[in-house]
Amino acid sequence: MKIICIGRNYVNHAKELGNEVPKEPLFFLKPDSAVLPKKQPLFYPSFTKDLHYEVEVVVKINRLGKHIEERFAHKYYNQIGLGIDFTARDIQQECKEKGLPWEKAKSFDGSAILGNKFLSIEEIGGDVNNIDFSLFKNQELVQTGNTKDMMFTIDKIIAYISQFYTLKIGDLIFTGTPAGVGPVSIGDQLEGFLQEEQLIKLNIK
Repeated sequence: MKIICIGRNYVNHAKELGNEVPKEPLFFLKPDSAVLPKKQPLFYPSFTKDLHYEVEVVVKINRLGKHIEERFAHKYYNQIGLGIDFTARDIQQECKEKGLPWEKAKSFDGSAILGNKFLSIEEIGGDVNNIDFSLFKNQELVQTGNTKDMMFTIDKIIAYISQFYTLKIGDLIFTGTPAGVGPVSIGDQLEGFLQEEQLIKLNIK
């Protein structure tokens, strides 16, 4: 299983971090060990002092595919979920300043949170380009987004990625985060919603 994460896919998020808006999808990988086992808390990593949440719509691939045309991309998934891409922001910034890869800031164990289930496209209303999602920290709304605001649609992302990687059944695509990312502290609780259904409830310890 591959975990493919799209960066800077919402204009306001790119701007809030002072990044350029990309002209094509920007992506990186997380290993399968990044997935936090269900119902477990996230223990604040000892190597960072600035851990940030990033809530994202997640697509699960259900067919083997390579060089997929955008017009056929919708045939390669039928389930949508919710995830959190955790980032050690201080480490990421340090790596960027040195011109180094920053996987260790994004791909560490427990850095990929998945909701308790995936929903069928019918369950989310049938339109993957109009999905509401949100994240609450300690019952306060901190992030809200809709896939209609993505610079690169799900189908375009799948077509683009498949130029470089063979997509396999079970691969996960984190499709990018809207504005509002921020830090967590020990004792915080995060709750994530997809189309008003709670899929994530996570404690930071």
